[in-house]
Amino acid sequence: MEKKYFIPSDKFNLAIIGFLILVLFMFRHFYVASAFLILYIVFLIYNFKIYNSKKDEWEKFIEGYTSQMEISTRSVINSVPFPLTIISGKGNILWYNQKFFNIFEKGEILGRNISEIINEVNINRVFAKDKKLFNYVKIRDKYYNIFVNIKEDREGISDKNKTVFLYFSDVTNEVNSEIYRSESEEAIILVEVDNLDDVLKTTLEDKSLLLSAEIERKLKAYGQSLHAMVTKYSSSKYIMVVHKKDIKKEMDKNFDILDEIREINLGNKLTVTLSIGVGLGAQTPLENHNLAISAKELALSRGGDQVVVKDKDKLYFYGGKTKEVAKRTKVRARVIGHALVNTIKESSNVFVMGHTNQDIDSIGASMGISNVVKALGKDCYIILDKVNCGIEKAVEKIKSENMYNGKFVNKQKCLDIYDKNSLLILVDVNSKGYVHSKEIVEKINRKVIIDHHRKSTDAVEDTLLSYIEPYASSTCELVTEMFEYMLESPKKYIDALTAEMLLAGIYVDTKNFYFKTGVRTFEAAAYLRQLGADIIEVKRMFSNDLETYLKKAKIISLANLEKNICITVCPPEIQDNVLAAQVADELLNITGVQVSFVLVKIKKDVFISGRSNGDINVQLIMESLGGGGHLNIAGAKLNNVSIDEAKEKLKNAINKYLREGEE
Repeated sequence: MEKKYFIPSDKFNLAIIGFLILVLFMFRHFYVASAFLILYIVFLIYNFKIYNSKKDEWEKFIEGYTSQMEISTRSVINSVPFPLTIISGKGNILWYNQKFFNIFEKGEILGRNISEIINEVNINRVFAKDKKLFNYVKIRDKYYNIFVNIKEDREGISDKNKTVFLYFSDVTNEVNSEIYRSESEEAIILVEVDNLDDVLKTTLEDKSLLLSAEIERKLKAYGQSLHAMVTKYSSSKYIMVVHKKDIKKEMDKNFDILDEIREINLGNKLTVTLSIGVGLGAQTPLENHNLAISAKELALSRGGDQVVVKDKDKLYFYGGKTKEVAKRTKVRARVIGHALVNTIKESSNVFVMGHTNQDIDSIGASMGISNVVKALGKDCYIILDKVNCGIEKAVEKIKSENMYNGKFVNKQKCLDIYDKNSLLILVDVNSKGYVHSKEIVEKINRKVIIDHHRKSTDAVEDTLLSYIEPYASSTCELVTEMFEYMLESPKKYIDALTAEMLLAGIYVDTKNFYFKTGVRTFEAAAYLRQLGADIIEVKRMFSNDLETYLKKAKIISLANLEKNICITVCPPEIQDNVLAAQVADELLNITGVQVSFVLVKIKKDVFISGRSNGDINVQLIMESLGGGGHLNIAGAKLNNVSIDEAKEKLKNAINKYLREGEE
């Protein structure tokens, strides 16, 4: 849009060329100087003729288009107080006034196409959409509204023979005022120290006060750097009011306050982490505060140690690269358990549903909830349409016991019998894109979520209860913890088969109790053993035949290891997402492998299973591809792509994550 033009006929340039010729004569280069002098004279004559020719064109044009105008009208068109230009139907500049010429740097404008001078103004857009106004067009360091007037000398002529008048209105002050107003809008920041109590408990008494003071000092210094109002309203919570422009700067710096707090070391055995919610872009401070609350809750439900910025409907995530901190108390389990009992009692019937391609964690949690609902005297149905190879043996065992006959139904049966007082409990899933049936979620209004995955950006909303705890090993662990708060005598209502399925869910999601296993995980497993779960039976459920082992070996043989990151692709004949996930687990047992990714193409879609030993957050990588999960376990589904395209997208996501980690 902003171009500079070299015009040899300018007096300054002519003087320089003349001076150079004079120098050549002075140094006695007569032949060269004479040749240049002749060319110089010819060039002057040529430019002079071109100038006169264009001058004649201007005069003829003005005479042609103003011959029928009054003398006063001619005077007005030449002395309008704003920039004006006239262009042909092809977009070429025919005439302009001095104010239009002053907008640009000196250069030849006459005859050039308007789109070469101003990118936003295209003659095809003017005619095709009958565009009468171009708003806030930036030309050099100013902004203009460009008004269009199309003149037709006679009816029915083509666009190319029409004449277009462009009027320029300087709106620079208006735009700058709007930019200033936007940047000066208030934003609300809510800060919470995730684990302050636990950190102080693990710190020597004489250092704990210093640690608490250091955290507060850093947060207040951070607020001052943002020119923010900072108020501490509880031992671990702060609120800041800041300008939007300062938030934008922090977004560019990826909120390095997370790293500063994490680096505090005053004898504390646990790392201090923050959860920050930012609300901006709303009409009022109250609305921004509500956005900040929602953003902070999302940060906490995703495991903490991160910032979530909520700009109206847009979400931005920063941090979240550390492991979730397990909570020591079961207060929330008790509160949710009691609330869930009351909700079930108020319902006509209950449906329990998991995610697509259900696994044993989803099935086990569903069976546990089913037992509780039955004990409370309500009908409960587990929605299951398709049995995949990952739960095939478990489902066969359930059927052989004849204890759940009529309790497993397909989604159509659910849609036939539900009513306005029905309750839908979603287990092991919170994302709308991964629920077993979106239609059921939309139809049943009363919903509850019990899940151990980080809360996704498209999480199911308007729930009566939401129990999302990313620190937990599995949903089966969460359900097991609630038994004693929901039932007076759990042993009376929880049968051995259900206990085994719950234990199997924990067993699978913890990879035989070596991944994401905390004190509460072992407590839940021990409690299930008391309820009759047999660990040997659980082990038999997941024993593989020779054919499965050979398939795994074939996928592993195609693996490629680079910089501790292992990527492999399932052969076309293997279309098993569960098997791909199992191979991703196996690859972590290989020396030097820190992260593994397995891709499998099923019909038109590509599924990716990601696993990590904790050094790299696969959840963030998968989220960038539209998936999700945990720091160590995550997955994604890419629709309508080839396996090569999916692999390339995965590599780009990995490289982006690694680059951000280095910054």
